[in-house]
Amino acid sequence: MRGRLRRAYESGREAARTRRAAADTGDAGVASPAAPGPPAAPEAVVVGAASLAALHSSTVSRDDTEVPHALRIAAAWCWRLIVIGIVTWALLRIVGTISIVIIPLTVALLLSALLAPAVGWLLRARLPRSLATAVVLVGGLAAVVGTLTLVVNEFIKGVPELSQKSSEGVRQIQDWFKTGPLHLSDSQLNRYIDEAQNWINGNTERFTSGAISTAATLAEVLTGTVLVLFATFFFLRDGNNIWRFLVRLLPVAARWKVDDAGRASWATLGAYVRATVLVAFIDAVGIGIFLVLFDIPFAFPLAALVFLGAFIPIVGAFLSGVVAVLVALVDSGPVTALIILGAVIGVQQVEGHVLQPLIMGRAVAIHPLAVIIGIAAGVVLAGIAGALVAVPLIAVLNTAVRRLAARTVPDTPPDAVVVASQAP
Repeated sequence: MRGRLRRAYESGREAARTRRAAADTGDAGVASPAAPGPPAAPEAVVVGAASLAALHSSTVSRDDTEVPHALRIAAAWCWRLIVIGIVTWALLRIVGTISIVIIPLTVALLLSALLAPAVGWLLRARLPRSLATAVVLVGGLAAVVGTLTLVVNEFIKGVPELSQKSSEGVRQIQDWFKTGPLHLSDSQLNRYIDEAQNWINGNTERFTSGAISTAATLAEVLTGTVLVLFATFFFLRDGNNIWRFLVRLLPVAARWKVDDAGRASWATLGAYVRATVLVAFIDAVGIGIFLVLFDIPFAFPLAALVFLGAFIPIVGAFLSGVVAVLVALVDSGPVTALIILGAVIGVQQVEGHVLQPLIMGRAVAIHPLAVIIGIAAGVVLAGIAGALVAVPLIAVLNTAVRRLAARTVPDTPPDAVVVASQAP
């Protein structure tokens, strides 16, 4: 039936083209077997005017013939881009409205990609899926809580010593202002100190209000943490079934393509998270060794800070390194601080030029400009959480788009059943 309708439509268009050609050549008054009936009334012919179909085959009305082709193309692009922009703006508004749900689910996906191999190992050891998932989740949670406890205890123990060293460092800086190239007097120093104190007092209310608003979000943080734990558990236990359910909602013709792109993206996400953890651990160990060798206080907490900062590409490593250099400056003076700065720069260079290409591989290679733009956009849209998830999101989208744009046919699933008709 579809073929017959198509052929009838094509024959109607052919007849219309024939009548139009006859009208353009001045033969519309002659009846033909292809167009039976009384001859049409003769039309006025403008000398020098060409056929509408010949000059403007892409137009649908005579009004379009008066608009230049380039302007029509630009207008077509503009209204389509406007529609895409409106849809994107609406999606961002929706995501911003339900960010308290989106961010925990995104964190749960990252944790699931990190912990999925451990669950696979326990499943191969013949443990039930629920038990294996619970063991991995509880073990990971215990490792995080234990690390944070050690970091906090180290900070609490070293705060008095660091406070004393900070006071000594401030006095050394004051002496340098007096005896150094600036040659500031005591009255000038006191005036600058008073101005700084007045600025702090004037902005105390703003700082306090920020702290109060942060305390007001404690319930949201707890809710998000609970949601992360539950979502991670079910992603690890039933992730494959959830993905199959989502794929079945798509049209049949698109299921294999989307399933192939989704599984490739999941592999990319897992490789990215595991490689980031490994690189962060190597960074923390390398910088921590220098901190221990030069007897810098808070060596373990600073190494933990470097480890956590490595999850924010480019920006996080820089900020954590700055903190380590400042602590070294306050505790041991400028010479040791310069040595720690050189160590931090050296470790980061080894990470960027050796570890990242070697461990990440080409599967998750992203241009640095895309990384910087993604982090900036993530900070603007969702703050620190946006910066954390920006780069893995770009890596996943990169893999998905490449798979969807590929012209190759995905491999046949191993559990697929091929039914062939037999000849009579």
